[in-house]
Amino acid sequence: MSSEAPMSGEPQSSEPQGGRGAQLKHTGLRPGWTTGACATAATTAAYTALLTGEFPDPVTITLPKGQTPAFALAVEELSAGPERAMAGVVKDAGDDPDVTHGALVRATVRKLPPGSGVVFRAGPGVGTVTLPGLPLAVGEPAVNPVPRQLMREHVARVAAAHGGTGDVEITVSVDHGEEIARSTWNGRLGILGGLSILGTTGIVVPYSCSAWIDSIRRGVDVARAAGHTHVAGCTGSTSEKTVVAEYGLPEIALLDMGDFAGAVLKYVRRHPVARLTICGGFAKLSKLAAGHLDLHSARSQVDKGFLAELARHGGADEALAAEIAVANTGLAALRLCEAAGVPLGDLVASRARDEALAVLRGAPVEVDVICVDRAGVVVGRT
Repeated sequence: MSSEAPMSGEPQSSEPQGGRGAQLKHTGLRPGWTTGACATAATTAAYTALLTGEFPDPVTITLPKGQTPAFALAVEELSAGPERAMAGVVKDAGDDPDVTHGALVRATVRKLPPGSGVVFRAGPGVGTVTLPGLPLAVGEPAVNPVPRQLMREHVARVAAAHGGTGDVEITVSVDHGEEIARSTWNGRLGILGGLSILGTTGIVVPYSCSAWIDSIRRGVDVARAAGHTHVAGCTGSTSEKTVVAEYGLPEIALLDMGDFAGAVLKYVRRHPVARLTICGGFAKLSKLAAGHLDLHSARSQVDKGFLAELARHGGADEALAAEIAVANTGLAALRLCEAAGVPLGDLVASRARDEALAVLRGAPVEVDVICVDRAGVVVGRT
């Protein structure tokens, strides 16, 4: 069997003129699949085998935006005692320099009594959450909310197709995952024992710095040529949805800036539009607020001391500021402030806007900033 997931389900576009699809097409880079998509494919294959005795190979899944990639199985195993099935998929990250590219993602599915629902376990190479501030409770396997939902949906489909109850235990593992995780920030975040199973769209968008910055510039050019006076630089798909909901902007006016906030601002300075919205996750935009123009985790970190100082300006007392300074994540710092009635999200958005205006150097561009949390809820704006 092939060890690589075939790209027959690769995201297709009908020659988009602007927005994320056009940017990706312009870079010439090949997209890949997240660990969450791979775990979903492995789960689907394993549960199908558990109910039918046969592993679908390749196995096709449906991603949140409707793409239907097919994945070849690298390993499979069906056991009668206890009754369980295991399938594995090798992650193909496309042209992205992802540390998990080539990793074998396994899912072992075991039937549970009716009414048990879907239970997730961390197998070898998948981490466990040990600190607050992440979108998962302490003690939970580091399988993020969107991959969990995707796996639940596919379990339900398989159950409906083959007469199952949908009550299963899913143990996700990654071969050599604990070793690979040493190249990530998981340890600092309190995710111990391995990797996180990630993904919001199921697709890894490849980021070559030069290619992606060039695609941002082209995105601005296309939007201006089409007569759009309001464009939005978004850090990802969640913030993109927020901007569309807030302003009704068409795809052609959306710039997938990723981590390259500086690239957007510097190009818009030379090629102005009347209005620029910057929308992104709270943690990423806190980096912009602190003066970082490259928001990638390898090149800038959330400065909790900076957040503590901002919170003081917003009315936080010294006890709260001290808690913020040692918080596990930027999101944890935000939640502490929300509980105390300190508008840290608005303060970050305002400071990020100040930094953006400084880069724009007086260019005739109005700027607003929106901070969102992982669920897309607006947590700060200016």
